[in-house]
Parts: sequence; structure tokens; C-alpha cells
Amino acid sequence: MVQVGKFNDLKLLRFTDKGAILDGEESGDILLPRKYLKDWMCEGEIVHVFVYPDTKDQLVGTREKPYAQVGDFAFLNVELVNNAGAYLDWGVARNLFVPMREQRARMNEEGTYLVHIVYNENTQRIFGTAKYDKYIDKTKPPYEVGDAVEILIAAQTELGFKTIIDNRYAGMLYANELFDTMELGQICTAYIKRIRDDFKIDLSLSKIGFTRVEDFADELYERIVERGGFVAINDKSDAESIYEMFGVSKKTFKKALGTLYRKRMISITENGVQLTEEETTD
Repeated sequence: MVQVGKFNDLKLLRFTDKGAILDGEESGDILLPRKYLKDWMCEGEIVHVFVYPDTKDQLVGTREKPYAQVGDFAFLNVELVNNAGAYLDWGVARNLFVPMREQRARMNEEGTYLVHIVYNENTQRIFGTAKYDKYIDKTKPPYEVGDAVEILIAAQTELGFKTIIDNRYAGMLYANELFDTMELGQICTAYIKRIRDDFKIDLSLSKIGFTRVEDFADELYERIVERGGFVAINDKSDAESIYEMFGVSKKTFKKALGTLYRKRMISITENGVQLTEEETTD
């Protein structure tokens, strides 16, 4: 069955003056316009295309790659605004329509907004909505503490940044745990820090738990070696200095120091951290 608003692998049935006809099965024939045809295409070939309704609400295929598909959350730019709503550029020929009733506040031309892309099976139309909260999954998430996830930075608050996890769940990055500058629309990897009783999710940009400490202990050792066996920073240094030099929190840094110290690989002085004599003579 064809998934409207998504990529599909469809069989090429025949060629016409307008392009190629693809087998949409229950959805009927789907036109791939002539400008998207390639020399390798032939009858019976499977073609990877994005399927969406054209201006006449007829399903067409395109080889263009949209910025987002149905079911996705994405920041998109407004191309045009009228009394009916706003039209956003989502990377294909027909702009994404956001009806006035689906806007939090009136959208402005050339503005950038976070929307969720929806396919209405009754009207067989695709639209965007800035009222995306109702499409966030509020059931128990399938994660464990320490799991790596992909996040979209959705909004900034006094506490930090609201995020959307794996295009499905809501998460939170707290400002007092961040040292990098985050930007709305940024996509990056984060780690599950805590799942609350109400299924809200706290996130960290650093790996959680012992594995991260072990990883960074090895990295810290190599960094000290690269600097001639000494770094002018220790467990008493401020968190900003530690993050600027190593890109980790002070808590992770101190745990890694402890790991190396217990292995007698380093000594900690008032001025910094240095390799032990045994390590420098190896």
C-alpha cells in the first residue's frame, strides 16, 4: 500500500508523454513527471519516489527529497501567507499548507516555525500543524537510562530546551547542565538520563554511567600523554574550564581522574594532573 507523504518503492508500468506511470496498487496509477526520468528507468523497474498530492489532489511521484515526511516534526520556512493560512517550503514543488486553525499564532512570511506533518486520510490531503503537542506520544517510552537517542531542539524555556526524541517523545535538556550553545531546529544525539513516573524524559548530552567514565578515562590519559605528561587542570578546577578543555562535565572528569588514580597512572597536584613515573618511563 502506498504511503502518502513518504518515500515508496513503486514498479514502473509504462511511459507516456507526461512521464512514467507507477503502480500505486489500491491508490491507482501515480505519475512520475518527465523531468524526473532517468536513462536507467525501464518498464518493470522499481523506482524510489516520494509520493504526495499535487495541486489537483492527484497523487504524483517526485525524485526531490523533502526536508521532512508525514509523521515528522521539522522547522520549515514560510513562503507565502494569505487569509486561508501559510504555505511552507518543505523541499518539493507543492508547498506545505498550514491552515489558520493549525497555527499557534499567525505565521509571518519568511518566518521559521516548528510543525508536525499530517496526512488526513478522509480528505486525502497533507497539511502542517504548529499545534504539534497533540502528536507527541505520551505513553511509556521504550528506553532505559543511558540509551542514545536522536533529538530535535524544539523550544527554549527558563529551565533549558524542550526536545522531541526520535520524532515521537518529548524530552528536556536542562540549561544548568549545558555548556554548548544549542539552536532551535538543531538535531543531535543525546542520552536518556531519567524517565519520570509521568513518562517525561530528562536528557543529557554526555553518556550516562560507568561506560562513559571508562571511555573518557582512556581519552583523558591520551590527552595527558599528548601534552607531555601534564595538564594544568585538576579536580578543583571550575566546570567551565574542564568543559572547555575536554568537552565533558566536571562530574565525568572527576570520575575519570579517580579511575586513572586507582590504576596508579596519574598523580594529582595543586597545579594539575601528571603521569606517574612508571607511566612516563614506559
